[in-house]
Amino acid sequence: MNPIIIAIIALVVVLLLSMAVKIVPEFERGVLFRLGRLVGQRGPGLFFIIPFVDRMVKTDLRVVTMDVPSQEVITKDNVTMRVNAVVYFRVVTPTDAVVKVLDHIRATSQISQTTLRNVLGQSELDELLTQREMLNQRLTQIIDEHTDPWGVKVSTVEIKEVELPEQMKRMMAAQAEAERERRAKIIHADGEFQASERLAEAGAIIGREPATLQLRYLQTLTEIASERNSTLIFPLPIDLISSFINRGSSNQT
Repeated sequence: MNPIIIAIIALVVVLLLSMAVKIVPEFERGVLFRLGRLVGQRGPGLFFIIPFVDRMVKTDLRVVTMDVPSQEVITKDNVTMRVNAVVYFRVVTPTDAVVKVLDHIRATSQISQTTLRNVLGQSELDELLTQREMLNQRLTQIIDEHTDPWGVKVSTVEIKEVELPEQMKRMMAAQAEAERERRAKIIHADGEFQASERLAEAGAIIGREPATLQLRYLQTLTEIASERNSTLIFPLPIDLISSFINRGSSNQT
C-alpha cells in the first residue's frame, strides 16, 4: 500500500479519535446532543462521542461572582440615588442552562439589574439604610425565582454601595446632628431633675435636723482653710453660736 495513503488513514484515525474522546473536569458537565436532539449530560471524567453526529457543550458548575452595574433608583419617598450590588449564583441543572436560555450569565445579569431597580423603587430611604439585610433576602428570592427555570441557583445578593446626592448627605448630617443635640438636652434635663430631687431631699433633712446645717458650714470652713489664702473672710451664722450665747447668759445668772 502506498505510504502516503497509510499516512492519510492514520491521520484521519487520530483526528477521529481526538474528536471522539472527551474529558470533562470535576467542576464542569458536558451536555450532549445527537443529531440536534438532547441526549443528556456527561462527566466528570473520560467518555466517547460519535464524531460529526454528537455535539457537546460544556457548562461550568462553579459559583459565579457577578457585579451588577450601578443603577439609578428613585425610592418610594422620591429620593434619587445610584446603587450597585453583587450576585452569587451557579448552575445546578446543566441541561436547562444550555437548552432553555441562550446565555445564562447575561440573562442573570439583566434580571438582576431590573429586579434591583424594582425592589429598591418600592422601598423608602430609611429602609435601604437600616434594613439592608431584609432587602438582600428579598432580592435573592425574586431573582432566584426568575432564574430557576434556567437551572441557575442564586445563593446570595448583596447591596454594595449606595450613592446619595450631596444635598441629601448634608440633610442627613444635619438631621443626625439635631438628633444628637436632642439626646444631649434630654440627658442634661434628666440630670437636673435628679439633682433637684436630691437637693429637695437634702433640704428636708436639714429642715428636720438644724445641726446638719452647722456641720455643713464647718465642712465648708475646712475646705476654705485648705486653700493657701492669707486672709479669710466668712460670715458667722447666729445659729452656730446661739447655743454658746445662751449657755453663757445662763451661767451669769
